[in-house]
Amino acid sequence: MAAEYQQGLLDTNIMILRKWVDPAELPTEMAISAITLAELSAGPHEVRRNEEQKDYDEYAERARRLDVLQRAENEFDPIPFDADAARIYGRVCAAVVGAGRKPRRRIADLMIAAIAIAEDLPLFTTNPDDFKGLEGLLTVVPVSRPLVEHS
Repeated sequence: MAAEYQQGLLDTNIMILRKWVDPAELPTEMAISAITLAELSAGPHEVRRNEEQKDYDEYAERARRLDVLQRAENEFDPIPFDADAARIYGRVCAAVVGAGRKPRRRIADLMIAAIAIAEDLPLFTTNPDDFKGLEGLLTVVPVSRPLVEHS
């Protein structure tokens, strides 16, 4: 399906998993949003300490998240959340409410969707369910989620 689209906006989960995602599933010309950069910037600060969890080593996980952030900063000039995207965000929230869902817990996802709509770009994601209710506004391109364990 990605072959149908030359350009596309990458959801944050694609950036996190990108080194494991099949490049054939992604567009040739990729973009990210400022919202994705914000989420990636928060990532290293959200790592829980080893005493609080046993799923991963906090130092290795923080380094991995910093690597993802630095690669994104080096490779992309993020598309901003501008006035057009802000106006579209209202329509996006209305569509989500109309579909019986609550927009509050999905603010970052819905802001990314608004940017994709404003820029007329399909949105590539491993979490297409995050964008249910937006079918009339947004083209969502599902990408296979790779099985990845914490290193």
